[in-house]
Amino acid sequence: MTVETKLPVDQDYVSTFSKGLGEPEWFTKFRSDALTKAEELGLPRPDKTKIDKWNFTNFKNHTVDSAAYQSLDELPEAAKVLVDLENKDHNLYVQRNNSPAFLSLSDSLKEQGVIFTDIITAAKEHSDVLQKYFMTDGVKVDEHKLTALHGALVNGGAFLYVPKNVEISEPIQAVYVHDNPEATLFNHVLVVAEDNSAVTYVENYVSTTDVEEGIVNIVTEVVANQNAKVAYGAVDNLASGVTTYVNRRGVAGRDARIDWALGMMNDGDTISENVTNLIGDGSIADTKSVVVGRGKQKQNFTTKVVHFGKNSEGYILKHGVMKDEASSIFNGIGKIEHGATKSNAEQESRVLMLSEKARGDANPILLIDEDDVTAGHAASVGRVDPLQLYYLMSRGIPKKEAERLIIHGFLAPVVNQLPIEGVKKQLVDVIEGKVN
Repeated sequence: MTVETKLPVDQDYVSTFSKGLGEPEWFTKFRSDALTKAEELGLPRPDKTKIDKWNFTNFKNHTVDSAAYQSLDELPEAAKVLVDLENKDHNLYVQRNNSPAFLSLSDSLKEQGVIFTDIITAAKEHSDVLQKYFMTDGVKVDEHKLTALHGALVNGGAFLYVPKNVEISEPIQAVYVHDNPEATLFNHVLVVAEDNSAVTYVENYVSTTDVEEGIVNIVTEVVANQNAKVAYGAVDNLASGVTTYVNRRGVAGRDARIDWALGMMNDGDTISENVTNLIGDGSIADTKSVVVGRGKQKQNFTTKVVHFGKNSEGYILKHGVMKDEASSIFNGIGKIEHGATKSNAEQESRVLMLSEKARGDANPILLIDEDDVTAGHAASVGRVDPLQLYYLMSRGIPKKEAERLIIHGFLAPVVNQLPIEGVKKQLVDVIEGKVN
């Protein structure tokens, strides 16, 4: 039996919602057109994962109201540890469920023309630049039902714009606090780095409440124009009752670089797409991902780099650990289009299973439509080596602690290479909590 996919909203609701927020006319029409597509399109079809029984569309509340934080001291402990409270010059956005709850951007960055705000404010105050990039070159509305529904019901997220020749040394951070079990998130994050700019953006999703049946739909678009450099870090840590669809998409221009550092630590069923399109010659994408699955959750992760530009380079490195009865599919895809000569596509995926009922599947895929290129892949799926476990236990280390050490050792090659120190530390802490 499939889950009812009849949408709980109609055109009148979407129009009223948009106008109530004071959004520009183009955004109201965008939402309306997207809802029409959502009613017509089917769900995505992730490889080897049936999602027709997953609930992506049936929710009680599209938005909930949450109070802002008057200071960072009011943050829940799970969010406080993610923020440097001693730093009084934060570049930080905090969203509480669907409500902007805290925003700080340094005067220096404002003077250089940097924009950092919530996505709804961006639609009203920076309409032209948002319209230029919002679901145009990155994620398209009509890809499937979930992208269309996202376009219609966006109710949170952030907009970061870095002008030409501006290089930001300190990370820009966003924290999304999910503390209301009735909150439904349709978060859109748009990062635009103009020519010759550089920025590091780090985000955290954290649940501080148990959720019986929640829905989170996240779309990220990163646009790195000519010779721009974007490092994008994320640690997702949502509750076990939350069904998550997350689509993070990058578009790199000539000589641009996008680095992804992703820690996917949700406890609920998750579908994740991370695609980077290397449009310009000499563009680079480097994706590093770490996953820990536990309980009975089911997950599907697709990481893909598509080479259009000549001399483009794409790297994928993923390590996953499955505990209990968790199961995950790891798809790594390197695609070199015709004309992308001298390009290089490399990938490595490794999965470690800690129990008899845990399942992991690593699928490396190379699709090559050009002769003069370099490409390679490696993949492995296996269980904990009993000799490793026996050796540690023979030294007086309890089994649980021995497994913990093995997990950290297995994930370390990826975690240690993450380019963002803050993400690295947060990820180690989250992994520690999940493996204990």
